[in-house]
Amino acid sequence: MIFFKISGFFFAYFSVTSVYVIFMPKILQTLDYSAPQIGAIFALAPLMRFFVPFFFLKHFELTQKVFYTALCGALLAIMLFYPTIHHFYLFMLPNMLLGACLGMILPYIETYAMEHLQKERFGRSRLFGSIGFMLIGIILARHLEHYTNGLHYLLLAISLTAFFAYWLTQNNVHFTTENATNEAPFNFLHVKYLWISLFLMQVSFGGFYNFFTIYETAHGISLEMTSYLWAFGVICEIVLFYFQSPLLKRFSLLSLIKLGVLATALRWFLLFLFPSSLWISYASQSLHAFSFALHHTAALSLLYTLYAHKKLAGQFYYGFSFGLGGFVGALLAGYFYGEYLYLYASLVALLALGSLMLFKVRE
Repeated sequence: MIFFKISGFFFAYFSVTSVYVIFMPKILQTLDYSAPQIGAIFALAPLMRFFVPFFFLKHFELTQKVFYTALCGALLAIMLFYPTIHHFYLFMLPNMLLGACLGMILPYIETYAMEHLQKERFGRSRLFGSIGFMLIGIILARHLEHYTNGLHYLLLAISLTAFFAYWLTQNNVHFTTENATNEAPFNFLHVKYLWISLFLMQVSFGGFYNFFTIYETAHGISLEMTSYLWAFGVICEIVLFYFQSPLLKRFSLLSLIKLGVLATALRWFLLFLFPSSLWISYASQSLHAFSFALHHTAALSLLYTLYAHKKLAGQFYYGFSFGLGGFVGALLAGYFYGEYLYLYASLVALLALGSLMLFKVRE
């Protein structure tokens, strides 16, 4: 039953991500938002994800009460999308609130999932998040006649997320009994090259998460076909999530992280070289299995071996990579959007690989 609850949470949470990442940029474009404005809007949520973990170093603890407050805040943020979406500056506010809340929600559950299921079974639960991401991407592409449909799906998905999160955590002794470890300070410097690499990796994803749909449709690929490209990438991700256990046992976590970063650099370079080729777009999307699924599990597992504060390590993982990296990546993607966008992204991914070359696990 615990496996089902965790999997249900992942399914719902990443359904939210699907609507937000795949369709919201296109929705904003149809509402006459400029590329820099779209980049700015989608930089706000990651920026909040970056700031939130610092409050938990000394001032707060990510308790069940704080977690439930974050769930309510995420619901409120989505409801505020409706009256503010036509006003650029007002629309910033619910996006900031959503980013702050999501920055607490996912690490809280994912830390428990990794500890309870172990890294070998974690992937099989996490793949349900990929299924939710894919299904919403396919379904909504056919029902986006009006932008409000996207908001309706977003509200439904965040409501399901809150339901599964509450169902999993209520009367669960793991969550009702706080067992934080506070003996050792949380130190970044001894693994700084790993943190730099995680940051740069997500900077390179800025052009993908915020402009892939716009980029593909601008090069003659329909919105429906673009949704299939998103879905195909997720299918490849699901396959690797399911079968990654032997890789995690056979190879070092650092080697698998390097493989994921190298695949990402190649992926962006292919999109730059062949922007109008549907087949190359599918080939680049197949690499999502390595650049997200494998990289994500290996990075999270490595951080959990390096830090006693696993919940805080998870928060900072999302804060530094998807947060600060996503913020910088979104801004840069909005500024550099054009024919060279994915060339720049590929170069940033290579910088992430270079930082990993300087990192030694024994640090």
